[in-house]
Amino acid sequence: MTTKMKAAQISKYSKSLKAEINEIPIPAIADHEVLIKVKAAAVNPLEMLIIRGEVRLIQDYSFPLTLGNELAGTIERIGKQVKAFRVGQDVYTRLPIRKIGAFAEYAAVDADAIASMPKNLSYAEAASMALTGLTAYQGLHEELEAKAGQSVFIPGGSGGFGQMAVPIAKSLKLKISVSGNAQARERTLAMGADEYLDYSKEHYADLLKDVDYVLDTLGAAEFENELKIIKPGGRLLSLKTGPNKRFAEDRQLPWWKRRLFSAAGAKYDKKAKKKNVQYRFIFVRSDGKQLKEVTKIIEENQVRPHIHTEKFALDDINAALALVATGRPKGKVIIHFE
Repeated sequence: MTTKMKAAQISKYSKSLKAEINEIPIPAIADHEVLIKVKAAAVNPLEMLIIRGEVRLIQDYSFPLTLGNELAGTIERIGKQVKAFRVGQDVYTRLPIRKIGAFAEYAAVDADAIASMPKNLSYAEAASMALTGLTAYQGLHEELEAKAGQSVFIPGGSGGFGQMAVPIAKSLKLKISVSGNAQARERTLAMGADEYLDYSKEHYADLLKDVDYVLDTLGAAEFENELKIIKPGGRLLSLKTGPNKRFAEDRQLPWWKRRLFSAAGAKYDKKAKKKNVQYRFIFVRSDGKQLKEVTKIIEENQVRPHIHTEKFALDDINAALALVATGRPKGKVIIHFE
């Protein structure tokens, strides 16, 4: 085996969304890690936030930094303490926040962060599911603590996130409403949604009320509309609007970060409190056990993500980043290592 590999890296935080392809040593693995030969890695909006330094208060990285948060591939080597996996196994992962690096030919990953790949998915499809799958899982189970019989609304749920959130919500026996584009109606209802609103014709704030939970994918512009439809004592969880005091406390961040996040999220907390609603923000973490549960749901529901048709190799990383930054891809953008 060669000792060098190619990796897409940045050497500092920067407004220009550009990575360099560098040749670096294949990483050594610790006893609790596995070495994965990467077959596919997904490009997410999270990459932009990391490159621009916008998540440095949540996670500050040292440089040079290999980018990339989720991948699928084959185990090449296992550490001494790793018992649950074997060489040659196909796995996928949302990499630990502290140690990302999916945009490389090999990645050393904590065995607790990986799971066997869903049997119905290709490498490219599996690479695009770990982040959304865990976000939906952690959002519904941990942040919303959703219970059978309660109701959840997912605005903008016709995309990749909704594809995972709907079957996970269904597994919790929730009543599910989704808004999105007309094309995704049948697919979303078939996956288990109880109600689907075409956002071009209907506005959810006029039609829904007394919802237990909102799982927001749209961000701050919809905050007040979302609050309107939640019953007192309900929860609003956002993937986009931004961190607040509770987020900092749940993560046991140092006091100065708690103060910063309290200040940053204060206006949202205040508006939510007025309506007797709890506001929460999620920044998804790696978790192999949860990913195993996500795998079951993907296989049982035959979930297949939409993949953007244009193929990118590692050398095309800047074109892939630019496409995701414009917000116009038709499905998940994938770096292929085949």
